[in-house]
Amino acid sequence: MNYFNQESERIQFRKLTMNDVDTWTEFFQNNDRLALLGIPDISKDKTEIATEWISMQLEKYEKHGLGHLALIEKSSNEFLGMAGIHPRIVLEKEVFEIAYSLKPKYWGKGFASEAAQQLKKFGLETKISDSFVSIIHKENSDSIKVAQRNEMEIINELNYLGMDVFVFGNKK
Repeated sequence: MNYFNQESERIQFRKLTMNDVDTWTEFFQNNDRLALLGIPDISKDKTEIATEWISMQLEKYEKHGLGHLALIEKSSNEFLGMAGIHPRIVLEKEVFEIAYSLKPKYWGKGFASEAAQQLKKFGLETKISDSFVSIIHKENSDSIKVAQRNEMEIINELNYLGMDVFVFGNKK
């Protein structure tokens, strides 16, 4: 199995490229939830933010062999957003986070849940880890529902990157 080439029922996962900047820029436009993601300066040029975000993922690919992947809807070939597994340090312990961000027009259609479940399944099958977390702003009710659908529950509450968050983890 290849991390960079997965699929679920409706989604094809692939590596991001700098060619994705234009479509990813849409994520930062008319999105009232950016503050819930810890994006520090939303007044910056949206294309610049998208470029930095994708560049960071490309660096993660090189450093960790993990990071956000492009989510492509199989039926339409549309770029839905991103999801991936990320190594993090939380409370001085290395954990693997399942994270997801979809363009607003694809919210509420089950794509985030489908992507998160696929990543958890892949991570367990390939033994990336035997447990995963999702770090979610306490006010991000939609992402909380995605974590719950991914059979996770709140295992901690903390301040992470200046935000009050829940840390969701595998149910015991």
